[in-house]
Amino acid sequence: MKEKLFRDLMQMPTTDVHTHIRVDVPVARGLHDIMLYHMIITELYSAGCPDGARLSNYPTEEEAETRIVRAIPYLKYIKNTALYHTMMVILKDVYGWEEEITLDNWREVDRIIKDKGCTLERAKEIAAACGVVKSNTEIERCYGHIADDLFDYSLEWSFFTRSQWGQYDTALLELEYSWNQEYPGPPLPVTLDRSTLNFKRIIRTIEDVDAALDHYITHMPFNEIANMTSHLSTDINYRSVTREEMIAALAIRETAGPEQRDIYANYVCEGFLTRLEATHPGFTLQYSIGAEPLPFETGSKLRIETVYELANQASRFTKLKFAIYSASEHQDQAFCTLVRELPNVSIAGYWWHCFFPSKIRRMIVDRLDMLPTNKQKAFFSDAYCMDWTYGKAYIVKKQLASVLAEKIEEGQYTYESALQSAREILN
Repeated sequence: MKEKLFRDLMQMPTTDVHTHIRVDVPVARGLHDIMLYHMIITELYSAGCPDGARLSNYPTEEEAETRIVRAIPYLKYIKNTALYHTMMVILKDVYGWEEEITLDNWREVDRIIKDKGCTLERAKEIAAACGVVKSNTEIERCYGHIADDLFDYSLEWSFFTRSQWGQYDTALLELEYSWNQEYPGPPLPVTLDRSTLNFKRIIRTIEDVDAALDHYITHMPFNEIANMTSHLSTDINYRSVTREEMIAALAIRETAGPEQRDIYANYVCEGFLTRLEATHPGFTLQYSIGAEPLPFETGSKLRIETVYELANQASRFTKLKFAIYSASEHQDQAFCTLVRELPNVSIAGYWWHCFFPSKIRRMIVDRLDMLPTNKQKAFFSDAYCMDWTYGKAYIVKKQLASVLAEKIEEGQYTYESALQSAREILN
């Protein structure tokens, strides 16, 4: 029964509500886009590979080859992991490659991938193979809206409630970033080298903050986006702050600490949500939550207080919708209670540190038992190419089939009612 369910689910219409796919290069350009997906890089780096940073967005042949060659000796140490297995599923199902990757054969599989072509038609073929009928990517990656039949778009511009490693004025920095642009650019990276920034507009006063927030709202391309995505850092204590507190905190920006960080983030976030609710009620804000910066990527971290601070925010801004992407399996039950109690809060997928079969199964069980199907979304890939959308869909639908099979055996669902629930949470 489990395998039959899995086959049915792989063809079931599915929406991928969060990716980072570049519409101009929507599928793998070579082996590097599959083998050096950032989640695989993390495992290789942990195993001893000298490279922990992500590849460039458009790597040269030299960069791609150098990184592949340096990584291959460490593949043997991650063969036990779920993501390595998924990588091999992608290579087998999408490219017909079933051998282990070695220093002797990697150019062969690299050529097979390149020969398939990096086209939108190829992206549609791969999406159809796993049932994906629509994906959502960053508006900055829409490439002139040439693929709106396959993609919707999110705004990822300035993350006012995201912490940066060892920095305390990030909310102001993020706001300055958007204040200096007339159209949304790519989000600032998780780990940021401030020396690369050269802003003409700098926030010094409370009036600057208000002007920058007005600029942000009026320059959001609402006619092009379905929602926006931000991050809710658990390092920040969320509370209401006064204008006077913000003025005092701005005066010591150069020596700001955790207290000022919280004031900046709360004042800017409150100002943004107030403007958003007034101008675009019903708009959806997606929050990633439960992962905080480390030198290259992030670790799973979430205080229970953050869950209830989010509840306070959602209960005050009732005309906005909040969708949660959680990287913390141990707090998923707490989030489910929020979704049960707050009509404008929903939950989607399994983010970053939760994207592993054992975590996904547990979260599917809890959400199916606790939440209406229209308040949960079963899938987002967080992929950078459609190949990894296929791989992530494979993981999720395998786990969903396993959970549904158990519930059918227990008598909670019939086969048809299980499929109906799957249809509702996948699409």
